[in-house]
Amino acid sequence: MEEVRNCLRSMPKEARELYLNNSVPYLDGSLSPLQFYRDWISPNKPCIIRNAFSDWPALSKWNPAYLRDVVGSKVISVAVTPNGYADAVNGDRFVIPEERQMTFSSLLDIIEGKEKSNGVFYVQKQCSNLTEELPELTGDVQTHIPWMSEALGKLPDAVNFWLGEEHAVTSMHKDHYENLYCVISGEKRFILIPPTDRPFIPYELYQPATYKQKQDGSFEIVDEEDSEKVPWIPLDPLNPDLERYPSYRLAQPLYCTVKAGEMLYLPSLWFHHVRQSHGCIAVNFWYDMDYDIKYNYFQLVESLTGAVGSV
Repeated sequence: MEEVRNCLRSMPKEARELYLNNSVPYLDGSLSPLQFYRDWISPNKPCIIRNAFSDWPALSKWNPAYLRDVVGSKVISVAVTPNGYADAVNGDRFVIPEERQMTFSSLLDIIEGKEKSNGVFYVQKQCSNLTEELPELTGDVQTHIPWMSEALGKLPDAVNFWLGEEHAVTSMHKDHYENLYCVISGEKRFILIPPTDRPFIPYELYQPATYKQKQDGSFEIVDEEDSEKVPWIPLDPLNPDLERYPSYRLAQPLYCTVKAGEMLYLPSLWFHHVRQSHGCIAVNFWYDMDYDIKYNYFQLVESLTGAVGSV
């Protein structure tokens, strides 16, 4: 087992020596599909692209007045939590947000401070909510990124719209998608950890539950009966408990801020934690990853990490 631990500790170091960057690089404008695939998708490295969607009308149009006029009466799905942490560990539970149906104008009233409400509100439904719930806005953006679609030979599985309060936080997790994250207004602050650091990332099993707001405005946590336990990351990278999770000391996160008009390429299987400025608006494109040998190797590393425990 000790030999396996030594291998798991040395692999991330080798990855940094061979190909990973010490920070997230900036590109000025998108590359050709082939060049982007060779330089970023194939080696599984993130980058921030400037001027990749400078022709989108959304950059100048999407303010509260315009959104009220175009989609103000539309009913959308909004995640509501007491603390801003949706899909996150709370004590011995993995808690998902209360999903509330409300008009877009009602949400804007809360974000702009015109209405007071307990809880933190965040449009974060990840089922292509832009095209499914807000199709009136698709003319202001693109429903896919042509050079990415050509590079991958497929269209995105989902195009998601994001809008929320500054206290809304996305807890550390990974996705099986090649993600292009476009900030329309405000800024997003990402903490990124490469898949090769998986041996340093703790996972535990949690009873799934859901937040429910009571009539007095407080929240209760309601267990999902007859549900299997959910594996999730209990560590908060903003305040890591290094006594409980000492292996995290060996992780080397990257920090980046994606501003309005910038696009983050977030490769598949990268761990990420996200915060935002108040009222930040973003659109992201999820392209399904290729389940090739890289995925097989990651699954092997994940299995070995689980077998040996802390490295």
